[in-house]
Amino acid sequence: MNADIHIDEALQTLREGSSHGEAETDTSSDTSNSGKFLYNAVESKGDVYENSDRPYLGFFEGPEKTLEVCYRPGIGGDAYDSATSEPIGMRRLAREDLDEVCSKARCTIMSKVSNQYLDAYVLSESSLFVYPHMVVLKTCGTTTLLRCIAKLIELGKKVGLDVNWVGYSRKNFNFPFDQQYPHESFHQEIEYINSHRHLAENLNGNAYTLGPVTDDHWFVYVADKTIRSVSLDTDTDRVLNVMMFDIDEKVAEKFYYEQYKKELLGETTEEELKGEESALKISRMMTKAAGIDALVPGSVIDPRAFEPCGYSMNAILFKSYSTMHVTPEAGSSYASFETNQKFTSYTALINNVVNTFKPKRFVLTLMADEGGLRQINDIPLFAHTSSSVFIPVVNGNKGDTMDYKRQNLASIQVEDDCCCMMGNFVLDGNSGFTEEELQRIAEKRRASKLRGMSVGGVM
Repeated sequence: MNADIHIDEALQTLREGSSHGEAETDTSSDTSNSGKFLYNAVESKGDVYENSDRPYLGFFEGPEKTLEVCYRPGIGGDAYDSATSEPIGMRRLAREDLDEVCSKARCTIMSKVSNQYLDAYVLSESSLFVYPHMVVLKTCGTTTLLRCIAKLIELGKKVGLDVNWVGYSRKNFNFPFDQQYPHESFHQEIEYINSHRHLAENLNGNAYTLGPVTDDHWFVYVADKTIRSVSLDTDTDRVLNVMMFDIDEKVAEKFYYEQYKKELLGETTEEELKGEESALKISRMMTKAAGIDALVPGSVIDPRAFEPCGYSMNAILFKSYSTMHVTPEAGSSYASFETNQKFTSYTALINNVVNTFKPKRFVLTLMADEGGLRQINDIPLFAHTSSSVFIPVVNGNKGDTMDYKRQNLASIQVEDDCCCMMGNFVLDGNSGFTEEELQRIAEKRRASKLRGMSVGGVM
């Protein structure tokens, strides 16, 4: 059957409202978490919140919160002013402005790479991408990402830009009770946006949930202020995110810092190993050992290895970015790969990413404009595609594959022309699992279901 027919059917389903993804309507209060952990109370002072750091509890919330803010251009769509060759729009912001944005999210800038079109920053907790008329901020762990929105709106006005579109999204938390205000539940996040004195008057968006609330699901909030007559030519935009859980133990081992320090000991001193030059060298070694450089051919790569473990990477290629983040801790191992590169088929990219980390399960999400969705011929999120994904095993025997079963599929159209899709994929069968691994995975998924849904509000 013609691919265009499938896309038309998908778009029609989205317009009518998919039964898989419904608008979030929960208005009940959050249940108390006093029985889980004892935390200091949070005191609100405008958009400043005082709270001591919570202790590390032996796990890490890998899946990122993602915020995208688009601006209405006042001086054209080029990345540089043709007369002065100076950056325009949000790229004109001083480093101090970006530092203030990051501080509100409780993270810091580690490094930066740039090209003609964008600036990409590796953060202590994920990534920041700055275009002339768009800012994308991803943060993991217990960061407070939503506290950045008001500042980003303010900074847009500082350089003469009005907000055009705001999108916030995340997967349900594995450890929701470790989050800080305003991220202790999706209900609380939306309440924060709607009640914030600097946001309520600017946004007025809508919230959605895709996927089963008893399993992995995806929260999306969109405020669309686009004036179509003056909009940039961005109607084919799309962002793909692959979130992988329970990554292969041998792969996870590659993201521990100490082994690379030992490799360098023969050519450098203990004191030099503490320096930035050695940190950059170890970051490149980790990138090569894990095969991550092969996922972004031709791109400018900015990797960062963390002590004692963990990894982040930004890659830029013309107008597109790719970003990867890895938390290898046993019991909460996770890796993500996100890109806004425009492909007609995403099959090879998804296969390569999943094959690199060999997770026990992964969640695939796609956010795309209608025009962008029409340009995609092949992705395992379309209803007409196979519910199984067979990924050839690199360096395995001929014909060996990792077989993933798509457990569920969700799709919805939000606002005028933004389409959201997600699917949950689980390694099919018990091949390769020990009895202990199977029991641990089952217990984790049961616990995740209980943590991810509460009587008082969806997490």
